[in-house]
Amino acid sequence: MDTFLFVEKTPMPTPLPVQVVDAFADQAFSGNPAAVCYLTHPAPAQWMQQVAAEMNLSETAFLLREGDEFRLRWFTPLAEVKLCGHATLASAHVLWSEGHLPEEQPARFKTLSGPLVAEKRGEQIQLDFPRRPIAPLDHPPLAELAAALQVRPSAVWETDEDWVVLLENERFVQELQPDFARVSQLAARGLIVTAMGGSTGFDFVSRFFVPKLGINEDPVTGSAHCSLAPFWADRLGKQHFRAWQASRRGGVLEVQLMGDRVLLLGRALTTLRGQLLV
Repeated sequence: MDTFLFVEKTPMPTPLPVQVVDAFADQAFSGNPAAVCYLTHPAPAQWMQQVAAEMNLSETAFLLREGDEFRLRWFTPLAEVKLCGHATLASAHVLWSEGHLPEEQPARFKTLSGPLVAEKRGEQIQLDFPRRPIAPLDHPPLAELAAALQVRPSAVWETDEDWVVLLENERFVQELQPDFARVSQLAARGLIVTAMGGSTGFDFVSRFFVPKLGINEDPVTGSAHCSLAPFWADRLGKQHFRAWQASRRGGVLEVQLMGDRVLLLGRALTTLRGQLLV
């Protein structure tokens, strides 16, 4: 992560607009809330991290216009991340709803994960994200995982940062009560826990635990589905999925695997508008 110090003679202009948006949500107070701050000029990374800690949501997004595109960065309360789905969806929603971009024009972002695009699809927003690599984990620590999740995994795979843990059925995923202290001691950044759908009517269900980043459980995680899409494509023999992230708030995602890209479709709504004064 970049590190910067404040320079008193070049302060951030105030106030700055900030919105809280529920992403992958069909109604208020569901899905995953993200704070979105629209910047007028580049900001120090240290300041952005402090704002994210103050917001204390799973992600705070910072937007800066660069020509016809927008620089986009995402911060948890503890660290900057390379890819975030729900805060990208929230950012696109803010650009259109606050008049920064015409609704018929795609939102194009420059990010640590390369170029990303968001487009309006009726009442929903479609994100074009990179497929994330996934492979079986050699010598998975099954005893440690069982102690952390309090259920024994069926299989364990790894992405570039996280582990994907397959459980026997969706009920096990829904009823998980992890030991977050033990989860934070594992070698992976976080755990994407998943199972095939059944009674819920979804193709698969999942939950995401990442206490190392200050988020015991992320309510709805778009980036996790960039690995879950190829994972379930191999098992279900299909490329299009309807997925449920079974957190307390819950969220529905339409997911489509297209070669080296993953399309994510969801809704967003603003629940708060305010100003950042410092």
